Amino acid sequence: MEFWLGTHEPSWLARVSIPLFVSHRRLARRRGLPRAKVAWALDSGGFTELSLHGGWRTSVDEYVDAVDRYREGIGSLAWAAPMDWMCEPVMLQTTGLTVRDHQERTVANFLDLRSQGPFIPVLQGWTIDDYEACLALYAEAGVDLSRQRLVGLGSVCRRQSTAQVEEIVRCLATHGLNLHGFGVKKTGLARYGAAISSADSMAWSYRARRSPPLPGCTHKSCSNCLRYALRWREEIIGIDTQLELTDRGS
Repeated sequence: MEFWLGTHEPSWLARVSIPLFVSHRRLARRRGLPRAKVAWALDSGGFTELSLHGGWRTSVDEYVDAVDRYREGIGSLAWAAPMDWMCEPVMLQTTGLTVRDHQERTVANFLDLRSQGPFIPVLQGWTIDDYEACLALYAEAGVDLSRQRLVGLGSVCRRQSTAQVEEIVRCLATHGLNLHGFGVKKTGLARYGAAISSADSMAWSYRARRSPPLPGCTHKSCSNCLRYALRWREEIIGIDTQLELTDRGS
């Protein structure tokens, strides 16, 4: 499994040689861009945009232009999340739309984006039946998700350690999908990490805000601390290693 360390510090792209997951919302406000030392992936910032505005105020052309800018200025962009529509109940209350509405908008956006950059499709839903229905929407649009290099699994990060999400992941994996788990924490990884191809998380920052700084750190909190983030990443990599050993029967 490939793990992308989430960060809201774009400058880390030029400082570390590990895969990073960086939000468009953080990069968009920068005039100068760091030059990446290694492959990285882009979060569209959709949850924040929908939460604040009840819809996408960024246009497809604006997002594509931004991604083109990052590809040229930063380099090494492996893939980018689309402008998808999350299906958490609180998000549906915010937009006033249904799960089906959000799924149709998500699929339509991928169709608009797929030829304009390294965008991956995302499955959205809430129940297993929802995700199966979203899978069918892609198929009806002529997109075979089993042939995509990566398929994002949306609307799971705030419940990612539950048995329900584990069931959803294992069900979707039977379709031969290379799944990417957004915001997968250590508990979720331990439950179903062997069934996904990649994951990202910046749960380290939340934990750091609630913990004392590391010995030797002079800041009040390690919530923006590269040293803390790298230590936490090593814990994640350790879990992944154990999953590999378990899968091999060791």
